[in-house]
Amino acid sequence: MCLGPRSRLLTQIRSRNMCNKPQEVKAESAPAPAPAPSAAEAHAFRIPGHRPTEWDKKILLWAGRFKSPEQIPETISFEMLDAARNKMRVKACYAMIALTLGACVVMVVMGKQAAGRHESLTSMNLEKKAKWREEAQREREALVEKTQ
Repeated sequence: MCLGPRSRLLTQIRSRNMCNKPQEVKAESAPAPAPAPSAAEAHAFRIPGHRPTEWDKKILLWAGRFKSPEQIPETISFEMLDAARNKMRVKACYAMIALTLGACVVMVVMGKQAAGRHESLTSMNLEKKAKWREEAQREREALVEKTQ
């Protein structure tokens, strides 16, 4: 049974084994040690960090990482900032979930109140269409009177 080029492709994929790349042979001699950096080069190399902006500082405070703005260091790690942002993202999601549930409860209460007043979309639409029919009938009558 031949299904065309797709069948051929599937059989090629199924018949593949692990990587056939030849292994590279490592040299037995150890590489020469790097020369010691000069004082200017050593000063230029720093541990990667991030200088937090005012917004980042607020996020760090809201996430509970620090108690006051004075405790936040000049540079912080990217991981610390990412963790604080993720924590705030989760808190924002929880807040949106709570607001959505609250809005649903409000809509249910408002719907029950409208049902108690015997208001429904069906009755409102029927009233609106009856009004349109009356207006159309009046316009037709006005046109008939003008023509006579």
